[in-house]
Formats: sequence, structure tokens, C-alpha cells
Amino acid sequence: MKIAIIGAGIGGLALALALRERGLEATVFEQASRLTEIGAAIALSANGTRELRRLGLLDDLLALAIEPTELIYRDGMTGDRLAAHPMSLEHAYQDRFGAPYLGIHRADLQKVMGAAVGVETIALDHRLTRIEESADGVMLHFTDRDPVFADVVVGADGVRSMVRDHVTGGRQAVYSGTSAYRGIVPTSRLSALPDPQAIQFWIGENAHMLHYAIGPEGGDVNFFAVVEGPTTWPSETSWVVPATLAEAHAGFARWHPAIAQMLEEAAVDKRWGLFVTPPLRQWHKGPAVLIGDAAHAMLPHHGQGANTSIEDACILAGMLEDLTPLNREERFARYEALRRLRTRKIQRSAWDANAALHTVAAGASKRRQATLARFPERFAWIHGYDARTVDGRLDPVPE
Repeated sequence: MKIAIIGAGIGGLALALALRERGLEATVFEQASRLTEIGAAIALSANGTRELRRLGLLDDLLALAIEPTELIYRDGMTGDRLAAHPMSLEHAYQDRFGAPYLGIHRADLQKVMGAAVGVETIALDHRLTRIEESADGVMLHFTDRDPVFADVVVGADGVRSMVRDHVTGGRQAVYSGTSAYRGIVPTSRLSALPDPQAIQFWIGENAHMLHYAIGPEGGDVNFFAVVEGPTTWPSETSWVVPATLAEAHAGFARWHPAIAQMLEEAAVDKRWGLFVTPPLRQWHKGPAVLIGDAAHAMLPHHGQGANTSIEDACILAGMLEDLTPLNREERFARYEALRRLRTRKIQRSAWDANAALHTVAAGASKRRQATLARFPERFAWIHGYDARTVDGRLDPVPE
């Protein structure tokens, strides 16, 4: 069986490795001429690192990553702790979920995964332009390349997915009405930042700041500063637009000095629009099927974009084992049923998190305080998920 994976991001590479574990080979087609990843860093939670350990990658990743000491929520203006939960401290997170939580440079993660997949499996400089479906498979057409036949094509090609266009007839990602400034700063230059080795959310009116340490010694801090607006995204072709440091500061006026210091040290000059994929009616059509952001791009406030892509990959790999034209529809429908409810719940929860993190109203703050205090219990359903043991059962709806 010829399996084509479109996109050499985290989901596509995870799928190639999960398939190989089951004795299946796939070719990964990537439009870029070099295997580089856009974006600063990534947080891997237990539902992702559990699978990466099974794929034999965790030891290499541990050498390049750091486990945060705590999860801390702070008042954006005063810096006061609103709630805190131990992570690497007391070995609390691993003891609870059976796998670590890691902060890592995104390029390091992709380098480890790409090396495991192997250069011979990744076809670079292949920009997909059209999918031609036939009774026994698909013909994939690329810019300035010969067409390629595949029995199955998997769309791991992100928010602006060409494979999703084929599956859904053109369902586009939509702008969330929020945007972000981001950057990486050496920890040594953040003198105003308390607890730099922790993952922290700073909460305020119409904005929040998330940051966590990355690298083997936590020598850098990756931050993601989210603000409301603009009402409409100014570019039709890119989700990244130029910005000024003054604009970034305006979104966090009168906040704690650590926030201004992060923005300044990163010399912020870009703004990212946060786009999401509306719930799709279908994730598959004939021999084409979707994983990751192509199927369920979500707001990043639970840090689950990459982790759910890894989950998708491991479950879909099981469905592709012993796949035939006769059982293909049943297998793809089963995969979609296993993944649809969970990813939609996380999408909705991320929207709710945005609202909870962007308010200082007294009543809302009391409810928020109670939620923050119960964070490990309230969101254990995300981190405790084990993609290898779902056995056709949907994970329970959280309270």
C-alpha cells in the first residue's frame, strides 16, 4: 500500500514513525525546500510525550528539553500568585500522568523526529496543487513535479490544508478575533521575571501572557503574549503581519515590569493572527483523510495543537494497518469517531480559557480563582489521555 503524507510537521512525522512501528512505510511530501519549522517553541504534555516515548524518541528529547518546575497563574498587573501547582517539583506531574511535560525548541523537536523518519522518506520541495481521485486511489499533482499515485493520502498540511479543501470542498480556517506577539529571550536577560523555570500564565483585562523555559538547562524563555483584536485580520494571504514594539506594549500597559522586559528583549516586530478550523462535517473522503491542524486547528491556550496531532497520528496508524479498499470507509469513519469528540472538546475549552484569562471582573475572578485552584483535576482528561488504550471508546466528558 502506497501511503502519502502531505506535510512534514509534527503530525506528519509522527504518523510516518507510527506507521513504521506497524510495518508500514509512507512517503512524506513537504512543500518547503528545507525541513525547518516556523515558530519558536513547543510544550509537550503527557498525552504527547507518552506516544513519543513509545516511538523511541523520548530520551533524545529529554536531552534537549526541560521540565517546568510549576504551573503558576499570576495577576498581570501585580505579579501576585493566583494559583500554583507543582510539576517537576515533587515529581508531581509524571507521578500523576505517567509521562513528562517538556518545553523544547520546536526546531529541536522536528530535528529529532526528522532524523528518526530519515531523509529518504521525506520528499522536500513538493507543493501539492491538486488531488485527482480515482476508484483505486489518488493522483497527487505538485508544482513542477511528476504526479505521484497513492492508495491513501493523509492531510497533515496544517491550517491552510490543500487536502482539507479536497475533503470538504473548501472549508477554510477562520480568524478568532485574537492575536499574539511571541519570542524567545535568554533567561539571563529577564531580571524582573520571577520563577523563570515555571510555566506561567499572567492574567489581565483583554490580554494574557504565557511563557515557559526551553532547552536542556532552561536557558531560554519562550513567551506568547495574546491580546484581543484586531476585529478583522489585515492580511488575506498571511497570518503574520508587521508590528511595532509600541503596539505590543500598548496591549500590556501598566502590567508587571517582567512583561515589558520580555517584549523589549525580544524586540517584538511581528504579530500573529490566531486562526482556528471550524468543526468539520467530515474528516475523510474516499482515500483522503485529515490529521492535526488540517482537521481541528485550535487556540493554543491549552498547548494541545501538537499533542493532539500526535494522538491523531498514532490512532490513524492503527486504522491503516491491514487497510483495504473494502474496509477503508469503515476504518476512516472509526478514526473520525474516536477523534472528533475529544478534539472538539479541547477546541471549545481553549475558547473558554481565552475568556477566563482575559477578564478582571470581580464575579468572574472568583469563579476563575476556583477553576485555577482545581486545574489538575479539571483538566486531567486532557493530559491523562492514552491513545493506545482507547479501544474504540470515547474518553469521558469532563465535569
